[in-house]
Amino acid sequence: MKTVPASRAIKLCGTEQPDVPGRILTAGPLTVELENGALRYLKVNGVEAVRALAFLVRDENWGTYIPKITDLRVDQRADGFSVSYHAVCAREAMEIAFDITIEGHSDGSLDFEGTAVPKTDFRTARTGFVVLHPLKGVVGNKVEVEHVDGKVEKSIFPKQVNPIQPFLHIRSLTHEVLPGVKATVRMEGDTWEMEDHRNWTDASFKTYVRPLALPWPYTLKAGEPVKQSIRFSLSGNVPKAARSGAGRGIEIKLGSATRDVMPPVGLGVPAEEIGHAAARLGLVKGIAPKVLNCHYDPRAKHGAKELYGYRLLSDETGAECVLEIVVESVDRYAEELAGVAKLVKESGLKLAAIAVCPVGDLKSVLPGGPRPPAPPLDKLYAAARKAFPGVKLGGGMFSFFTELNRKRPPAELLDFVTNTTCPIVHAADDRSVMETHEALPWQMETARSYIGKTAHRVGPSAIGCRDNPHGATFTPNPKNERICLVKMDPRQRGLFGAAWTLAYIATLARAGAAAVTVGAPTGPLGVIYRKTDYAQPHFDDIGSSAVYPAYHVVSGLARASGSKLVSATSSDAAKVECLAVRGKGGTILWLANRTADSQSVKLSGAAGTTFAAVLDEDSFAVATTDPAKFQRSWKAVGAAGLKLGAYAVAVVSIND
Repeated sequence: MKTVPASRAIKLCGTEQPDVPGRILTAGPLTVELENGALRYLKVNGVEAVRALAFLVRDENWGTYIPKITDLRVDQRADGFSVSYHAVCAREAMEIAFDITIEGHSDGSLDFEGTAVPKTDFRTARTGFVVLHPLKGVVGNKVEVEHVDGKVEKSIFPKQVNPIQPFLHIRSLTHEVLPGVKATVRMEGDTWEMEDHRNWTDASFKTYVRPLALPWPYTLKAGEPVKQSIRFSLSGNVPKAARSGAGRGIEIKLGSATRDVMPPVGLGVPAEEIGHAAARLGLVKGIAPKVLNCHYDPRAKHGAKELYGYRLLSDETGAECVLEIVVESVDRYAEELAGVAKLVKESGLKLAAIAVCPVGDLKSVLPGGPRPPAPPLDKLYAAARKAFPGVKLGGGMFSFFTELNRKRPPAELLDFVTNTTCPIVHAADDRSVMETHEALPWQMETARSYIGKTAHRVGPSAIGCRDNPHGATFTPNPKNERICLVKMDPRQRGLFGAAWTLAYIATLARAGAAAVTVGAPTGPLGVIYRKTDYAQPHFDDIGSSAVYPAYHVVSGLARASGSKLVSATSSDAAKVECLAVRGKGGTILWLANRTADSQSVKLSGAAGTTFAAVLDEDSFAVATTDPAKFQRSWKAVGAAGLKLGAYAVAVVSIND
């Protein structure tokens, strides 16, 4: 079999575009990371206080500009640091420039000032500072909110994911970072408000400029400056920094089998991928999916042809078919559903379940905004039951959790509630994408509060955006880069995609998901290569059938569906994720390195002979071109444990 060597960048992330961490700057007890003009990971003695501070410019469709930065000057001194730069955001006939100064002081305080001047009238949905607070040490903890009128509100960062804004008219936010030490972020130059970023799986609370109640998009007039500033400060006695535990490696502790089971793992099947999946049926069957989420949309003229295709894939794989039906009519939905049911019967497609969602619920609605027309959900669900008697019924959203949280369905009328997610709505760098798993348990817990005992299924989800509820189309990605809200994200094809997928399924399995479906068999959201109208570096040159690294994760976890989950904890899950199930001959442990650095892993509680197959840079060629051979590549694990390279995945068999 012909193989073509891939570069390290392609193996890891499917793109040659670099994703280089920023420069670390220090000021007394404060450390920050300067990255592309923004500040990330503001830490006090190593404890994260603020996830990010950034001056952002967004277009009228909420797309975020990547600023062109010039005249960057960075001065790190013994007692602090200074940063300044000039930036320009431009497209077509619009342009805006801004100048930034940042000063870090010896007491740990920081000043971040920005002045933007439109060169032309500039259409924007938002221009100004954004503040992100992390989840760890923040969710459910106290916060003091000073409002623009000077009043101080004592509250908490919400535990459940707030569907709208937790706090409005904000001037400053204060919370405890260390015992007796508080951090205050003060924002001047406009009015800020907060949204719960967990709605979109971002691992943060986001405080942004310009209230959503004001009209948008809006126009900044040419030559009229926009001046804003952020001040970060500390109060209380900051203790000396604790000794770092860096370099100790990651410990995975295994316990006994639990009462919980691995949920069914399956695939989404977009209608446009039916033929491609059928042409690669052997590889699709090799995944052994337990569920196929098959999409049916009358706006795309779906009909008998697509239903026959879904029947073929379902029959050949043995997977249960869930038909996702987009309902177009607002008043004749009963007739529409009856027509779909007639076509399903004629096709011979056996359905395990259906899920219905009105067209009006496919798009995002901002808090307080008018909702598009849609049938009453109770009547829609009754019509679906009548059209498909004896078939399980699901409802909710075919888009993000945000939309589910903002329009909560009458779950008592359903057999299951569904939604999907996307990790690249607001940020597309590697670390932000990996951090999105932190929000998933909060989404599941929040949904449970209003769906009760109704089952909660999640997916189909991938790194790329399955559907864009925020716009009419997907953001283009002609250069194969990391970009928000694209359908084709290059990392889907790399080791990164495998590690992300493992962490995603593992997190949802522990959180009680009734089923998890991922992307697609083929295409931009898929795990099996096919020729496309966009370039796929390395894979286009192989000249034979191939799979992406995530194929092995989905295949392995699909086969584990229904197995008992085994207690497994990582000493640092932000670096190495783990998931364990009880197999026929012992325990199967899955590990994913969620970082771009190598990680040393030791196992405790693993009694018995231990073997592992490692999906990494060295095994990439075999794993992608000869899946069966890779899945037989077991090697003994010694007392030293495992060394996982960047974004490596390991499946460990413990014969106990």
